[in-house]
Amino acid sequence: MGNHLAKRYPEDMGPLSGIPEQSEESWEALKALMLPNQHSVLFLNEPARCEAGLTITVQFPLEQMICKFSPCLSPSNVKVEVLAEADVPEMLALTKLTEPGPFRDRTIYLGGYCGIREQGRLVAMAGRRTAIPGYKEVSAVCTHPSYRGRGYGAALVCAVSDRIVKDGGLPYLHVRQSNFSAISLYRRLGFEISRTFYCAVVVMDGTP
Repeated sequence: MGNHLAKRYPEDMGPLSGIPEQSEESWEALKALMLPNQHSVLFLNEPARCEAGLTITVQFPLEQMICKFSPCLSPSNVKVEVLAEADVPEMLALTKLTEPGPFRDRTIYLGGYCGIREQGRLVAMAGRRTAIPGYKEVSAVCTHPSYRGRGYGAALVCAVSDRIVKDGGLPYLHVRQSNFSAISLYRRLGFEISRTFYCAVVVMDGTP
């Protein structure tokens, strides 16, 4: 939704938004796409400086990592299955527990998602989200706390990246600058840091 001054996904797909610059016109255009007490998530080149009517709830540095060469995808004996609309309730529960980033009822329609099950229970997942020509984002990489340390995250990132490469694109992803263990894992899988963003979550001020 939106125009050249601001764009935003529908609320049930997620709060990801974009503005070309931090101008009064762009902030006003973003506000026009939001409802009171509604959040938007932006990746900015510099720390957010909101106009009146918007409040920053959280802000932190975010690394963008790109796999520019053929990723080293080693074979895995972990069974990775494709997730569908019927799996959304489990996906919502897992992302709510692990907080890999925004995931809503219709986020699944942005790209293919896959997961790993243990005794029928979804315990890890990852998928494809935003895209620009030639690139596709690896997103929502998460594992239930009780099932970490088994290589599930690596297997899923490899599976998703492999699909992106086979479709003729390059995988990229975003990770908190402070998440050293995740950055180390992604480096081992062929990703390198390309740039640093500031992730800002802003909320539309409510009305009485």
